[in-house]
Amino acid sequence: MEPIDIQKIMSLLPHRYPFLLVDKVLEIEPDKRIIAIKNVTFNEPFFQGHFPGQPVMPGVLILEAMAQAGGILSLTTMDDKEKDGAIFFMGIDKAKFRSPVLPGDQLKLEVTLLRPGSKIAQYEGKAFVNDKLVAEALLTAMLKK
Repeated sequence: MEPIDIQKIMSLLPHRYPFLLVDKVLEIEPDKRIIAIKNVTFNEPFFQGHFPGQPVMPGVLILEAMAQAGGILSLTTMDDKEKDGAIFFMGIDKAKFRSPVLPGDQLKLEVTLLRPGSKIAQYEGKAFVNDKLVAEALLTAMLKK
């Protein structure tokens, strides 16, 4: 599939600023995997308090970015009738944070669909900065109609 820009992402996901955490999709293999980008800027609202003088992207937001990429992957393979519902984050397993994500970093999100399903799906998410693994987790989501 062609890369997906922010306008298409916003047509798929209900999230908006400041909680939309995927800026662009570079690659997508329907029902298999997605590679997406989150540009981390100093203007992110969470940096005001996490942490003053030493800004670090919160790990839970890295996980949320992975989940949003997984949602895009699932939504691009559903028919229009299935898209009427919403995808809800259900679970996180085996989350590991290996390095801090800082202002100016570009987070590359690689999410693989491990268990497709019409109601519940499981994904393996990995986040990289400059090809270095910074976070990973198993994510579970549910389609709610």
